[in-house]
Amino acid sequence: MNFLSHLHLSGDSEGLIIGNYIADSVKGSAYNMFSNEIQKGILLHRKIDTFTDNHPTVEQSKKRLREKYKKYSSVIVDIYYDHYLAINWKDYSTVDLQNFSNNIYKIVERHHDILPEKSKRFTHYMMQYNILCAYSTLDGIERVLKGIAHRSKFESNMEYAIEDLKEHYHLFGEEFKSFYPELKRYVNMETEM
Repeated sequence: MNFLSHLHLSGDSEGLIIGNYIADSVKGSAYNMFSNEIQKGILLHRKIDTFTDNHPTVEQSKKRLREKYKKYSSVIVDIYYDHYLAINWKDYSTVDLQNFSNNIYKIVERHHDILPEKSKRFTHYMMQYNILCAYSTLDGIERVLKGIAHRSKFESNMEYAIEDLKEHYHLFGEEFKSFYPELKRYVNMETEM
């Protein structure tokens, strides 16, 4: 899952939100340098990624892209799924997407000093382009895909993945709708422990 899903699955805990937000920038046991609640958010992020990466429905989505995009198919599916979360937001949240996004931006700004450098750089981009809300449009998804392709160390061709989304729009959407409730149940079990 990408940023919107991870942040949505964090609930109301600022520590979980920050941990989930910075997790990709925190390698190995370096998470130990953060507060208990942020550590839980980092570990939750890793569990979400593992659950997602090993789920048969997600595998169907990735398989459709793998020949063209190889290892980047996982990243692309994560972005596609954030799109479907954004366009179906009212099915998963009682808070308007823009209000949710504004709240996330405020929380991240409040914790700016403890963010890893990579997360600090992304925060500026995320807020400048209102990325969490931008997931709701195909133009926004295209911008995200192009941005990642530009930052990638290797040729990914991700900038062309918007065409695959358009071509298989219904299929990816059905796979997301099948998968996301299962992911939510899994996260609820993990956070209740």
